[in-house]
This record gives sequence, structure tokens and C-alpha cells, in this order.
Amino acid sequence: MSDKAPARIAILGLNYAPEEVGIGPFTRGMAEGLAALGHPVQVICGQPYYPQWKHWQGHSGGWTSAMENGVSITRCPHYVPANPGGLKRVIHLASFALSALFPACAEALRRPKLVICIAPALLSVPVAWLTAKLAGAKLWVHVQDFEVEAALATGLVQAGKAAGFARWLEGLPLRLADCVSTISPQMCAKLIEKGVEPDRVVEVRNWANAPEPDPAGGASYRAEWGLGTKRVALYSGNIANKQGIEIIVEAARHLTSRDDLAFVICGEGPNRARLEALAGGLGNVQFHDLQPAARMGELLALADIHLLPQIAGAADLVLPSKLANMLWSGRPVVATAAAGTGLRAEVEGCGLATEPGAAKAFADAIANLLDDPTKAGALGKAGALRAAERWSQGAIIAQMESRMAKLT
Repeated sequence: MSDKAPARIAILGLNYAPEEVGIGPFTRGMAEGLAALGHPVQVICGQPYYPQWKHWQGHSGGWTSAMENGVSITRCPHYVPANPGGLKRVIHLASFALSALFPACAEALRRPKLVICIAPALLSVPVAWLTAKLAGAKLWVHVQDFEVEAALATGLVQAGKAAGFARWLEGLPLRLADCVSTISPQMCAKLIEKGVEPDRVVEVRNWANAPEPDPAGGASYRAEWGLGTKRVALYSGNIANKQGIEIIVEAARHLTSRDDLAFVICGEGPNRARLEALAGGLGNVQFHDLQPAARMGELLALADIHLLPQIAGAADLVLPSKLANMLWSGRPVVATAAAGTGLRAEVEGCGLATEPGAAKAFADAIANLLDDPTKAGALGKAGALRAAERWSQGAIIAQMESRMAKLT
């Protein structure tokens, strides 16, 4: 229990538990962390759908309410496109904002002191702003991902005259907030670039949310997947445009002569079928669905090397949440990130980074770590130490609560 006076908090965000990857687990951790400090917390979120981009069984109905781990939760219905292209994605986000309006206005009657809006989706910010105004509360926007910038980087939105307008438009809802947070120093700088006053900007990282690595080294997965004594280069997470996961398949093609190495890709998303087709005929690549959160420690320990691909242009638009767990596992990371980017700075000293799109260099970095276990071990230990220093959930939530107390 915090020694600060409890304040009612409303959190508005599309993604929430039981989603196990992406933004959902961190919104849940934020809500439950603040509730554990004594603050009454109301979450207004969507029905679970991510990363499969389809309604989860038992969660496709209308508005539902529940109390979970000390947090009051209202889940709202919304449109989920099977193939989330540009316009369909906008409709998807807008449908949540509209369906969240009713429970948000009802929450305003309970007079929260603080309304937190999780972005994506910025389309929800006007709803959060209205809730805060009606309640006489402060508005805090937490940016997990710059939607417009990411859409431009991945080609979902074409560059041109409209792109500049879209970037300007993205900044408008951010400037409505009394406080705007995001997950890396480079993304904080991007907020200021978009017109948010520097004294309103604060860094709130995504924390490591993995259990301690499995002391058996992922032996159960090795048996299940027939890996034997092979070294494992692992990617686990969403399979979508901004990850640029194709480079993993290309690297596997470069390293087919190594019979001591297997590439394991665990994930779901709109690009998985295309990725599997690209890997056709490669005996050193395995695909599996996302694994249960309860087995995350086993999965992380299975890896000898964690793979973190990212397309050019996206490295400062989002800091992949999976990085914290990769470092926490004590295994080295091989990432694709250009020199000078935030992602590269986070990986340096804990792994190797190559230029985005350079498949041969990516493959060479993997081989380098496989052939130099002393170097790989040192980088892995440095990663575990960095995760403990920078990605402690308790410290991050306490920092957030301190800022919240000043704000309210």
C-alpha cells in the first residue's frame, strides 16, 4: 500500500488481458500495479483479439464487466478486421472509441482524479479528454506506438502531401493531455517534436514481465519440437509488417549448412502465412503458435540467441516490449537497427545489431555468437543486469505514481 492518498483512476485502452503479447499485458500490469498501491482503478478496454486479429472464443459479445485482481474492468465490443489494412484499421480503432464512450461517460460520474488513455489508439483520446473534463480530472496519455509514423514506415499509409498533415493531426490529441508518457528516450523526443511541452513529457518504460528462466534450459520444448541438442535462434511475438521478420528466413537460408542450428519462430499475425510460404523447403526453420504465458520462462531459456528484427524507420517509433524479457533471460540478442537509433542503443553491450534488411550481416552476427560462447555468455549476463536496472516493474509503477501524485 502506498503512503500517498488514494486517487480513483480510469484507464482507457483497447488492448488488455487476457491478451498475452503486445500492449495488453502492460496495461494490465499498470492497472494492477496502481490498484495494489491502494488506488481504485476502472479499466475500459476492448474484447481480446490480438495478435490473431479475430475475436477470442467467449469474448465476441457486447459490453461486459468483471473484477479481476482488484481492478474493475469493462470490455467493449468493436470491429476486428481479419486483414487489418489502412482503412480497416482506422474503422477498427474508431469502433472501439465509439463503444467506449458510454462506459467512459458513466465513469465520469464516479469522479476519477486521473484518466489515463493508452495509445494506440489516439482516436480514443477525445473520449478520454471528455471523461476527464466531465469528471474535473487530469488527462494522461501513454504512447506505446506512434500510429501514423508506423503506418508510414510499414507502407500502410503512402508518403506524400497527406503524410505531413497526418503527422500534424497525430500531434493534436497529444497536446490535449496534462501529461504524456512513452516508453523510450527517443520516443520522448518524438513527443516534443510533435508539439508536446517538454515539462509534460515523462518516460514510463515497459517492464520485464517474464518469470525466472527455466533452469532446465527449455528441455520440455526441445523434446516436444524434436530439437535435440541443436542451438536455437528464437523469435517469439507478433508477425506483422513493422517487425520485418522476413530477414529471419533469409538468414536461415544463408545458414543452411549449419546442422547445429535451428530457427524457431513462435507467433501469430496477419503475415504468418506469407512467412511460412517464404520458408518453404528450409529444414532449419520451425513455426509454432504463441506459447502460453505460464511457459514463458521455459521458452526464453530454450533460446541460445534471441532475434529482434525491425524494419528501417521503425526503430525510434516503438521500443519492442519483448526486448525486456529477452534481456531478462540472460541470452544475447541479435537485432536489426540502424546506427544512432534508440533500439540499437538498448541492444549495444547485450547483443549485436546489424543494419535493417542486411540478411547476410544478420546471419553472420548469429554465427558469430554461436561460435564464440564466451562472448555470447558475457553479452547475456550484461543483458540480465540491464533488465534488472531498467525494467523493474515495481520501480516503474512507483515512478508513475509519484508523477501522478504531483499531477493531481
